[in-house]
Amino acid sequence: MIRVAAVGDIHMGPDSQGLLRPAFETLPDCADLLLLAGDLTRHGTPEEARVVAQEVRDLPVPVVAVLGNHDHHDEQPEKVTALLQDAGVRVLEGEGTVVECAGTRVGIAGTKGFGGGFVGRSAGEFGEPIMKEFVRTTRRSADSLHAALKELDDEGCAARVALTHFSPVADTLAGEPPEIHPFLGSYLLAEAIDTAGADLAVHGHAHLGSEHGMTAGGVRVRNVAQPVIRRAFNVYRLGTA
Repeated sequence: MIRVAAVGDIHMGPDSQGLLRPAFETLPDCADLLLLAGDLTRHGTPEEARVVAQEVRDLPVPVVAVLGNHDHHDEQPEKVTALLQDAGVRVLEGEGTVVECAGTRVGIAGTKGFGGGFVGRSAGEFGEPIMKEFVRTTRRSADSLHAALKELDDEGCAARVALTHFSPVADTLAGEPPEIHPFLGSYLLAEAIDTAGADLAVHGHAHLGSEHGMTAGGVRVRNVAQPVIRRAFNVYRLGTA
């Protein structure tokens, strides 16, 4: 049994240094790894990223992350990524990584994702170039998630997790105004997860949403935005038999 701790949307800044560290230091007692589902900073500045890096530096469990839209706001995602990587965090964007947990290979495929909406109420690649690029951005993200999950399967991982910031399903958006659902996620991410296969999907972004959801193919989806779970992290268990 693999114990996966996860949280997103911690939105850290200079005034929150040390806020989560005490809880994170308890991770070895309850989890085998920590997933960070984006929006780790407030505005994506290097100063804020340094706060996050200190919060997770030298933790006794592996830490894997994706960035969120807030982490891109200052247009320095490369610097945010580098600061987190310097603290030992594996930051993913359209790729996968393998974590060894008690002798078990667990694969994490990660991408920020993007919007577009869900089946029956989704944007299409039609019309103005900027609209087509909006949808293509999501499609490229979904395609990279699919490829990363397939590669992890080929590598013989006993369990696979899809880590995104934007939601792959509408279920976990319950509580958010329906008018903004197209900006909170896309069904293309769920299609990638279902066709490639995964044991769990974790995302953030939807602060007013709900924790529990499921893809059409039966993959568990969990919204771990901190305003939703209301704690430093939640822990989910993966059977590997």
